[in-house]
Amino acid sequence: MAERVALVTGAASGIGAAVVAELARRGWRVAGLDLRHSTDVEHGVSVDVADPTQVNAAIARIERELGQVEAAVCAAGHYAITPVADIPWTEWRRMLRVHLGGLLNVCRAVAPAMAERGRGAIVGVSSELAIGGGDGEAHYAAAKGAVIGLVRALAVELAPLGVRVNAVAPGPTDTPLLPPESPWRRPAYLQTLPAGRMSRPEEIALAAAYLVDEGTFCVGEIISPNAGAVI
Repeated sequence: MAERVALVTGAASGIGAAVVAELARRGWRVAGLDLRHSTDVEHGVSVDVADPTQVNAAIARIERELGQVEAAVCAAGHYAITPVADIPWTEWRRMLRVHLGGLLNVCRAVAPAMAERGRGAIVGVSSELAIGGGDGEAHYAAAKGAVIGLVRALAVELAPLGVRVNAVAPGPTDTPLLPPESPWRRPAYLQTLPAGRMSRPEEIALAAAYLVDEGTFCVGEIISPNAGAVI
């Protein structure tokens, strides 16, 4: 187990950083991709996950230096609240390029070798908003919904080859992605949740790590730790 290599995108903060820590605790050697450099990752590479050329080069370098990637968790992303009529087309496209394109770029880079070896695990990070929707979050919810569609399609395609593809769809999580003034942090909203609070990134990391390590019969599953926001 100590020699198994995992790749995490969005590794410098939030859910991605928590996944890095959890997989490292479990004995994985972890490589992280992020626009920002992270000192908490054994092998960090500065990459725009929306750029397939950068992703391919980074993963080739990681496999030369650490070994073959056997698990990938795609947590890179960004978030914004904007009424649908006010969303610039550039931001519509960027949401899709980062969330959907980032997942696709990683999958295209790692899945062929995983399939050749007959084993591997890929975990996308979607959102509870892809399931329940959200006011002023059409571009984010659409991109995260597309992640679910891609995960389920790839799960069907790759499961016969020994590669498991699944996703986590967190509810509001206490990370820097949600600014202090976010409506998801307001006490009035939190009181509507059965759990009464936001998730912690470490809790989402446990769900992702389960799909990597223990969830060997999970194929195309969407685990949504959302504090009861969507049941």
